[in-house]
Parts: sequence; C-alpha cells; structure tokens
Amino acid sequence: MKRTVKEIADWLNVDFAGDLDTIVTGVSIDTRTISNGDLFIPFRGESVNGHKYVEQAFQKGASATLWLKDEPNPPSDRPVLFVDDAELALQAMARAYRHLHQAKFIGVTGSNGKTSSKDILAGMLAPFYKVQKTIGNFNNQLGLPITILNLDEDTEIAVLEMGMSGFGEIEFLTKLANPHYAVITNIGEAHMQDLGSREGIAKAKFEIVLGLGSDGILFFDGDEPLLQSLVKEQHGLMSKGFGFNSSNALVATAIETTEKGSRFTVSGEVNGEFFIPVLGKHQVKNSLNAILLGNSLGLTEQQIREGLSQVALTDMRMQLVPANKGILFINDAYNAAPTSMTAAIQFVQSTSLREDKWLVLGDMLELGDDEKRFHEQIASVIDENEISRVCLFGPRMKWLYDQLEEKMASEKLIHTDSDYNEIVEYIDKHANEKTLILLKGSRGMKLETILNSFK
Repeated sequence: MKRTVKEIADWLNVDFAGDLDTIVTGVSIDTRTISNGDLFIPFRGESVNGHKYVEQAFQKGASATLWLKDEPNPPSDRPVLFVDDAELALQAMARAYRHLHQAKFIGVTGSNGKTSSKDILAGMLAPFYKVQKTIGNFNNQLGLPITILNLDEDTEIAVLEMGMSGFGEIEFLTKLANPHYAVITNIGEAHMQDLGSREGIAKAKFEIVLGLGSDGILFFDGDEPLLQSLVKEQHGLMSKGFGFNSSNALVATAIETTEKGSRFTVSGEVNGEFFIPVLGKHQVKNSLNAILLGNSLGLTEQQIREGLSQVALTDMRMQLVPANKGILFINDAYNAAPTSMTAAIQFVQSTSLREDKWLVLGDMLELGDDEKRFHEQIASVIDENEISRVCLFGPRMKWLYDQLEEKMASEKLIHTDSDYNEIVEYIDKHANEKTLILLKGSRGMKLETILNSFK
C-alpha cells in the first residue's frame, strides 16, 4: 500500500494534522513488529493505552498515527489522524483499500484445515501469480483488516483466512473482504460451547457466502451433509463440492503415502495424478479446493501439478520431525478437535512409515457440554493392533484413558494431567529408531514441549 495521509483521511472523513503528503505503506498495532512507513494504530483498553507508545512507534519508523479524539496531548509535530474509534477506523480503511484493489480475493474458513488449505492454495498459486496470504492467526476482526491493508498494490491473489467463535463473525469478515471465491474446508466440533451443535457451526461457517459477489463461487466439503443442505437452500449460489464421494465436482481416490508426502488421483472437473509434500488423507482433501480454484483461475493441469508439488505448511501441521535416538515425530500439535484428531490417528494407523506407532494426545478444548463424550469416543478410533503405545496429557484425557484401559495393556498406556516430563521419560525409555510418534492436541496443551526435549 502506498497512500498519503490525506488520502486515508478522505477514506475516513476525519481531521488530520501534520504533513498531508506523508506516505503510508502499511499498518501496525504493535510497536514490536512495526515497519518503516506504517500507520500506527493505538488501542485503548482497561490496562493498556496504546497512545503511550506512539512516540516509540515513530522512533521505529512509523510514518503516521491514529489518535482518539478524546485522548489528550496528541503529537504536535507528527502526521496524525483523529478518530472516534480505532477499531472502526482500521476496518473502514481496510474496506476502502479492498474496493480499490485489483487482486482476486479468496476467503477460507472451516472448523479444521483453514490454515493448511490457505498454505496449500497460496503455495500452489505462487509460481504463477503474485500471492499474499494471512500471516499467522490474523484472521479475526482486527487481523483481517490488517492483512488487507498490508497487501502490496500489485498483489494478484489474496488468500484470507477467516476465523470465528460465534454467529455473525464470519458474516462481518466476508462482507469486509468481499471475496471472489470462498472455501469451507469442513464442519467439525470446535466452538461447540458457543454455537451449540454441528448444525450451528455449519450455519456460522456458511455465512462466508454473504460476502460473495453475484459471480462468486463457493468451494465446499461435499462429503458433509450439513453443507450439502445449506448449499441447496441458497438459491442462485454457484458452488462446487470436493471430497471422496463420487457426487462431488472433484473426487480424490487411490491415496498413497510416502515419507515425502501424499500421491493421489483426482477425477471430475480436473483429471490426473497429483502429489503434495504433506502427510494425511485430510490434507489431500484440503488440496482439492486448491485444484478446483487453480482450474477456475485458468491454470493448466500441469501448472496445478507443479504448484502443488512444492507447497509447504505452517509448522506443527502433520510436520515430520526426525529426533534423537532415531525417533520420527509427526508434529500436528497446533490444534485439535475430534474430526482432526480422528484423521491424524487414522493416518498413523494406515501408514507404513514406521512399524512402532505411538500416539501422544492432549486435551481437546472448547467442545462445550459434550466434551467428555468427544474424548471418550476417540477410543473407538484407536486400533490397539496398529498402535503400540498411547501417552495422554491433560485432565480431559483421563476420560479417554479410562476407555483405553479396557483394551490396552497397562504398560502401554500412561496418563498425566500436567507433567510433560513423565511422558518425556516414558518416550526416552521405550522409543527407538523404529518408532513413529504422533503429537496431537489443542493449542493450549503445547505438546511441542515434549518434542523439544528430543531435538
């Protein structure tokens, strides 16, 4: 972005002071990560007042700042924009810049797989377009506008992740981003405590279509009956399902796993064999929306194949990590819900990467009143003939432990509420160069702490 203070003041219809020709090239809400040319946005909360850091922001390279009208002592020798509400001003700027921007915008949401799908899609398109994507978890009412305002003016594809915890949040984000294409990766159980049921989660995710233009297209998990029903109810919506069922616009079959990734065949709107350097059947499904999107954007089958072959996921998502003693970890510890945990366990049980297969599982959070049942049900997924040992971490995993006690030998099963060292010592004692260990749990469980002991 390259806009003058005067242009931004006109977007917001606000007063300003200082040099109106000062150029702004991005926005920041944090002086620790500010870049030269950023517009600093100070937020005022109960415990922190960002206005106290405005001078520090200028010292670190900020070119201008917002300033709340009722905050005393604004800088007298700096470019300042006076606003009533910093958050609303941030969103208004993003809305204005979005509608001036010529990029194709892609919105991605879903219970699981948002970040992986975003990474696969952006990585596949990167050899052929200038692509920018949501960085980290900047996927909410503050992060999304910051992402939009930090897009280069010559960006051709913007891949925007959209997260939520309640109704109305995806609607706000999609109407702000106004995507040309939307993706719903799946419907799981995360945020059950806020939305009440999977039906509620599906409706909240489906809000993403409210920001689509009249010629926009929704790509969705066509194996999910809840999404199938919502699509049928939305008259005039252009949509394409992807998945493993033959009724989808794009179907994946013949999935094979190697130490380097997953090979699979697709049929439907695109036909052929593809490879992604990522593990897991669920990641193959995440690649299907990328194939459909690439096809819609005009890429050839060979270009799609080339793009997919070099994608890379954000860390802690089915990430193979060689460790001490020759142990091989699958670090999938970024987050967990019953759907994604089931998928990860099933992958480990089906893979031939190693013969000694372990599970290290942490609590699944934000599952609401049914959290006990969701943890207990994981027992039915675990095949004791395929899994050698299971280590469980967190108070909620005691529910799973009680179920597994009935079908696994006591020496092959341990549980601890909060002691990482107990699991580290157990791994150190029993694992070896034949061992493959899956780490899977909600972000708050920080299971990568266990892996760090073996690096």
